[in-house]
Amino acid sequence: MKYTGRILSIGMNVDGKPFVAYRVSSRSFPNRQCLTFENRAAIVPKEGFEKDIFENTYITYNCIRIVNGVAIVSNGSHTDVIADKIHVGMNIKDAIAYSLLTMDYEKDDYHTPRIAGAVTSTNNKEEYQCYIGIANDEKLLVDRVPYGEAAFISTYGSQDYDHVDFEAKDSKEAAQYIFDQGIFANYKKPVTSGAAIFDGEWTIESLNP
Repeated sequence: MKYTGRILSIGMNVDGKPFVAYRVSSRSFPNRQCLTFENRAAIVPKEGFEKDIFENTYITYNCIRIVNGVAIVSNGSHTDVIADKIHVGMNIKDAIAYSLLTMDYEKDDYHTPRIAGAVTSTNNKEEYQCYIGIANDEKLLVDRVPYGEAAFISTYGSQDYDHVDFEAKDSKEAAQYIFDQGIFANYKKPVTSGAAIFDGEWTIESLNP
């Protein structure tokens, strides 16, 4: 097992349903949880650990947003930047690129990369769009995930995306899957996770063991 930090996965699951999934893996700030609300999921400190935010401002943020039928997933506050740009009509590739370019990697001791993705809710191959991106201290990359496929990327693992057969059938299974199943079982220090799958509508679930 190895430590790869935060992980996100995006694309289509094995049933051809668009999805996003996110996992916090942490050595320094493990006392966090994923809370779900209407059209979003947020990473926040657990009760009793609220003061952690004063030690690291990057540990609380919306990790999933649903805007204009598009699901956005990221490891920081750039989730909201991407969502805002999509809301006003920017295409998802440019919205991801804009957020990663302007916000850049996190200015912490580890130069933590920002990772992000966005996927449309349509199953129409001509209209479907899915992009994944990363900004680290050496490069900025935004790449398209092909129709019918899924990918994942992490902050301290590969600095390019890897393909994955995402086997979860619904959002509850997806949150569990990215937490400790399939290829994700190889990565240590899982803390919490959240996921959304489109099956006529977007549904969001979280996992807080």
